[in-house]
Amino acid sequence: MKYKKVIIYFFSGTGNAKNVAFWIADEFKNSQIAVEIFDISKIDKNNISVPEEDSLIGFCSPTHGFHFPEIMRNFIHNFPKVNHCGAFIVNTRGGLRIGRIFTPGLSGLVHYWSSLRLILKGFKIIGLLPVDLPSNWLFLHPSVRKKGVFLIYQHAEPKVRKFANKIIAGKRVYRALYDIIQDSIAAFISIGYILIGQYFLAKSFISTTACDDCGLCEKNCPVSAIKKVNNRMFWTYKCESCMKCMNECPQKAIEIAHGFVILVGIITSIVLGFAINQLLSIHAFEDWQWLENKTIRFTFWSILSIPILFFSYRITHSLMKYKFFEFLVKYTSFSKYKFWGRYKPKSSIISKAETPA
Repeated sequence: MKYKKVIIYFFSGTGNAKNVAFWIADEFKNSQIAVEIFDISKIDKNNISVPEEDSLIGFCSPTHGFHFPEIMRNFIHNFPKVNHCGAFIVNTRGGLRIGRIFTPGLSGLVHYWSSLRLILKGFKIIGLLPVDLPSNWLFLHPSVRKKGVFLIYQHAEPKVRKFANKIIAGKRVYRALYDIIQDSIAAFISIGYILIGQYFLAKSFISTTACDDCGLCEKNCPVSAIKKVNNRMFWTYKCESCMKCMNECPQKAIEIAHGFVILVGIITSIVLGFAINQLLSIHAFEDWQWLENKTIRFTFWSILSIPILFFSYRITHSLMKYKFFEFLVKYTSFSKYKFWGRYKPKSSIISKAETPA
């Protein structure tokens, strides 16, 4: 099918999804098909024009907690209904390289939830593609080294361009369905991430004394999640953990407070464990025996841990003004050390992606 126009909407933190969106746009432009490309963090998401008939709409975003980040979920949810339009969904997910083996990530709910939402809006889904690019999730692991970044990109780019050319040729490509078994298993984790995990990660970032008050993190945050509180950068629950601020800070003044997270986890476990055991031991709370179920107890613990984390982060943020406390938080952060590093795609890749659509 010859499409009148292709419109690609993307969200990207450190650049992976952005590069993929531009690779796809390149192939359509090379086939003399009109292309428009938009960063959804920079447009009015409440005033999206209804696409013309026979348009092709692409949605490209990283995977956060085995789902699209909230900004992309809301964008798809609020997208207007269409007539006779096709859609493709592309997600970038954390890929790694072990020796000569490129290990794939997991997409979880991304393609199934998004496809259902778009079908209900009148779209015909013609492409589903997961793309394994270097993981930037520095909460869990050190950054991928430059050579690894280059090789993973070199491995992924031809697959993305091939996907685009198959669509141009009128084919339907559902590569994501190959991973349906493992993605279905990961889908259960994604629910926990949406309910709890994303808020937990939002409270793992700290600003150290290395900050020179340039304000770039606050200005460039794609979801406006960073603000200044008591002369120090503060991360709100709007944070998507896209890692843009941390990886682009000129002074490397933003750290992931691993020590703080571990300590809060231990304290929360002790406090809530003690409280639940006390309730079960009191005769007046005999009807609360359902708390003995491990699944229910874990759920109960998880829900109550959010306010504890919120107040702990507030307290920690206030105490960071004291040098000794700031020293403890900073030097118990793995990201402080050189071996952990920062993630950024190769500069030549980014500059190429900046080519106007």
